[in-house]
Amino acid sequence: MSKEVSGRPKILVYNTLTRKKEVFEPIHGNRVYMYVCGQTPYDDAHMGHAKNYVDYDIIVRWLKYRKYSVFYIQNITDIEDKIIKRAKEKGISWKELVDFYIKRFFEDMEALKVKQNVNLYPKSSDYIPEIIEHIKELIRKGYAYVVDDGTVYYYVPKFKDYTKLSGMKLEELKKHRIEPDPRKKSPLDFALWKAAKPGEPSWPSPWGPGRPGWHIEDTAMAITHFGPQFDIHGGASELIFPHHTNEIAQAEALTGKKPYVKYWLHVGVMNMKAEKMSKSIGNVVTIREVLSKYEPEVVRLYLASTHYRKPMDFSWDDLELAKERLDRLYTAMENLIELKEREEIRPEDEELLKKIEEGKKEFERSMDDDFNTPKAIAALFEMAKEMNKFASEHDSISKEVKEKVVGIYRELGSILGILEEDRLKKGAEADIIDKLIQIIVDVREELRKRKIYDISDRIREELRRMGIELQDTPEGPKWKFR
Repeated sequence: MSKEVSGRPKILVYNTLTRKKEVFEPIHGNRVYMYVCGQTPYDDAHMGHAKNYVDYDIIVRWLKYRKYSVFYIQNITDIEDKIIKRAKEKGISWKELVDFYIKRFFEDMEALKVKQNVNLYPKSSDYIPEIIEHIKELIRKGYAYVVDDGTVYYYVPKFKDYTKLSGMKLEELKKHRIEPDPRKKSPLDFALWKAAKPGEPSWPSPWGPGRPGWHIEDTAMAITHFGPQFDIHGGASELIFPHHTNEIAQAEALTGKKPYVKYWLHVGVMNMKAEKMSKSIGNVVTIREVLSKYEPEVVRLYLASTHYRKPMDFSWDDLELAKERLDRLYTAMENLIELKEREEIRPEDEELLKKIEEGKKEFERSMDDDFNTPKAIAALFEMAKEMNKFASEHDSISKEVKEKVVGIYRELGSILGILEEDRLKKGAEADIIDKLIQIIVDVREELRKRKIYDISDRIREELRRMGIELQDTPEGPKWKFR
């Protein structure tokens, strides 16, 4: 693509707000402010969450590859009805529940190589003062009203652009409301502040003790850090209405600035047997369950094989296919790395480098076109094909060309979060570890023969603590990793 935006190749992004692809031009030059609706920590994260966060992680990686400076916020909704309900069921405080599942969520995100690219994980409960100030201003401007118990509602009819993100008619939206309350002025009105109920967390406010509504939490956090307007807001497509619709209504009424967000990017949902994967439904496969069977890079390749805007159906078979595909990508690189090196650059080396650089351009074209990861992956496989072909026809390669080819291949793979491991080194290290364990097992067996049981038993216990199970059998000692 031609260099048309701030000296960079132009990137096209599909904007939900305008329902078309647009040239990406950040508000502040090369600085990109990006906010993604994050986790509600009342249970372990599932594969629908993995799709969401990996997709946005790839977008961030690509923007950084194109030399943008990205400040990426992913919030944590730690005040929410589901959290309160689950904490009561478990007989613990909402704070204990939240802290437990945030820790596990961060472990999942570390494993999937997502957490490293998020600059800030703000929690709703840390922004109560900002939330209250925003609500006070909305009341002052006539966009919100207080009812008898101190609950505060946003008055939707006053905000004329309410349907611009969803594209739905007001009458159609009314069918989706799930918060009936005869005190509302309009059925579409939504809670900004909920009056306190016995046994629920609450904070003091001008309207009495209570807690914030879901939608106001996000705008308070985003505006506090980014100001009245920023570049990218993301989340699952199911959040378009009511959550993101309500965010726009709150923010633009509060600040008077439009648009609140320049580009709205939405990720397709993960389905399970044609139904959206959801904790409330119970049709979930957790990230932990999948990572117990597959490497993080397998999971990332599996998720990236579907375009971020499209829904996908969870499939163990497709995960197995992703494992095979990742092995093929690694094998191509390893085949090239294992060739003998020479100083001279021959014509066949130059031809290989030329094909790899063509593959790089195709990868870049694909990612610049609304982050088209399936096409980018296809470009990687074309590069792998050329590397395999070269390795099968030659026994040596220029050291300089090998380093360039492997460097390009790894760099592009890292955009997807794959091809970042040194499998050759890992294989050698694993072999050494196996041999060292066998030496220890043999020494222990010799100690047992000499009836030095105190030391042999200690060795067995230490191995067990390290995760190595040792069994004494008639054929001799056998060991395995637990």
